[in-house]
Amino acid sequence: MLVQRRMSQPAITVHPETSLQDALQLMHAERVRRLPVVDRKGKLVGIVSERELLKASPSIATTLSKFEIKQAIKDLKIREFMAIDVATVTEDTPVEEAARIMVDGHISGLPVVRGDEVVGVITETDIFKVFLEIFGARQAGIRVAFLLSQTLGQLAAVTTAIAKAGGNLIALGSFLGETSENVEITMKVEALSQQEVVDILTPLVEKILDIRTMSGV
Repeated sequence: MLVQRRMSQPAITVHPETSLQDALQLMHAERVRRLPVVDRKGKLVGIVSERELLKASPSIATTLSKFEIKQAIKDLKIREFMAIDVATVTEDTPVEEAARIMVDGHISGLPVVRGDEVVGVITETDIFKVFLEIFGARQAGIRVAFLLSQTLGQLAAVTTAIAKAGGNLIALGSFLGETSENVEITMKVEALSQQEVVDILTPLVEKILDIRTMSGV
């Protein structure tokens, strides 16, 4: 899956001369926590987060009287608080690559660019939604996690056995196992009972780690 299918668009942006107050009001109105900053030609020049803007407000208040605070906040511009070293992705970036950039850079959202133009934003919430889809979190079924040998064709044997028993595979994901010789598999299956799934998997896997019935939402 590519970023273009999960990004929020169009991007909600501000200009460097936007006031701190207006930026905060825009964030609250649109329910976003970060805003790409673009120049008058629409070119990305920075990004500003709600956290940084909220941190700025108390620091202003400590040095001004209550009569001066309101005007000071109006006078402050986004250019004074925006980060100019902005990590970005393109529309054809795989979502897992976007997630890696976020994790490695401790970033909660990335502008999506087409050349110099900002065409969207992908956030950690968008990635979480993809995660829900991958594991069929909203669908009812039997969720089972097990250790599987790294032997060639072993996973195919498992999925074939489930299909032959009349089960339908809703979701499947793989993770690092307990050793370099196995892998942890999590899958969700419908049209079979827990016991039927256990009976199918027991002769094919190293160990069943967890199994439960999920009602879906």
